[in-house]
Amino acid sequence: MFVRIDNTPRDYPWGSTTAIAGLRGLAPSGAPEAELWLGAHPGSPARLVDPVPGASDLAAWIRAEPERALGPALADADRRAGREPHLPFLLKVLAARSPLSLQAHPSPEQAAAGFERENAAGVPLDAPHRNYKDPFHKPEIIVALSETFDALCGFRPRAQAVSDVAALVSAAQESGEPSAALGAFQGRLAQPADEVEALRDAVAWLLAGGGDVAALVAEAVHAARLLLAERGADDFREVDALDPALWHFATVITLDDAFPGDPGVVLSLLLNQVRLTRGQALYLPAGNIHAYLRGLGIELMAASDNVLRGGLTPKHVDVPELLRVLEFTPLPAPLLEPAPLGDGARLFRPDVPDFQLVHVVRETDAPAVRLPFELAAPAVAFAAAGRLTLTGATGSHLLERGQAVYITPEEGALGIAGAGELFLATAGAVLQGA
Repeated sequence: MFVRIDNTPRDYPWGSTTAIAGLRGLAPSGAPEAELWLGAHPGSPARLVDPVPGASDLAAWIRAEPERALGPALADADRRAGREPHLPFLLKVLAARSPLSLQAHPSPEQAAAGFERENAAGVPLDAPHRNYKDPFHKPEIIVALSETFDALCGFRPRAQAVSDVAALVSAAQESGEPSAALGAFQGRLAQPADEVEALRDAVAWLLAGGGDVAALVAEAVHAARLLLAERGADDFREVDALDPALWHFATVITLDDAFPGDPGVVLSLLLNQVRLTRGQALYLPAGNIHAYLRGLGIELMAASDNVLRGGLTPKHVDVPELLRVLEFTPLPAPLLEPAPLGDGARLFRPDVPDFQLVHVVRETDAPAVRLPFELAAPAVAFAAAGRLTLTGATGSHLLERGQAVYITPEEGALGIAGAGELFLATAGAVLQGA
């Protein structure tokens, strides 16, 4: 069964005023459009454009007819686990004009324990200081749709962070500007013998706040301006024109412009900064601290609301809980390489069962193809360009640019015809031969 879905973009302040509308071929609303949710998450369930009796949105339909909407296998699996049947993933179009908050997500075990703990303590689900809104983890991937997509993700080697802080100290000292707080932070980072412990200590100290942290942020921002000027960067906001070695310093200034004095401004120096090009993807597993900085992308995640914030936000930051969740071991930027499926299709398949993402790009004269797997769970397809016809076991659906469709698992192996660009999210599918 193919059911056309749609939604109204979320108007978070960091959202672009043009990117999502432009992708969908619509006139901009004039307001920020940050995220278009294409799923059944209760925060913003997708609207059913094709009518289903007794339901106006996807969440209501799943509640009313779980076997029909999800398929018997997924509905039964949820019931055996003692929970209401639900769609385990959420597909989004995300457009960041300015930085999002620093955040991390819990593992399945941490999420289940945290949800039970806060329930037992009587913390209301809608309380602003509540960390765990549900018992699920929230791994996610982001695929760049804009020519570039900038993000912070995971801790980089301590030596790299110490080197950048030392460069800020030198820039301040050479100009006769204050650098005591920067020098002390450089020593704090370098002192512990264990790298993981050094990063943990630095994050805990930064997020504790206080006068020393405020002075550190001010010195770091001022020194970053001096350093970029010394390197001939006339406009630090034009990150595209900068040597990648200077990106962290430009980001310090950009973050302080958006969140003046926030500890996350300096915390960003401890993290990998990555620039995706169109079609590249990041995978952000449990414990990975990250923040999207700017760009348009397709985001796919487990359908959860569990976020532990670490700065760059006016919202609640629970420092002890964040420190329990974070993975401090430095790792390279977590790029997720796709597996080729042939005929213009490729598969992003992270190491979790909740979701996987098929990306299809088809030329005008390409023959129709069939994806090499049977749907074992529902799917959501979004057309980023062109006109594509999806054909399954019981029907077919024409999907035009900016449109989305919900597909029940009874459709089996999908055929794709036409020209355009398609993203198809699903869960639990098994590739032939895998």
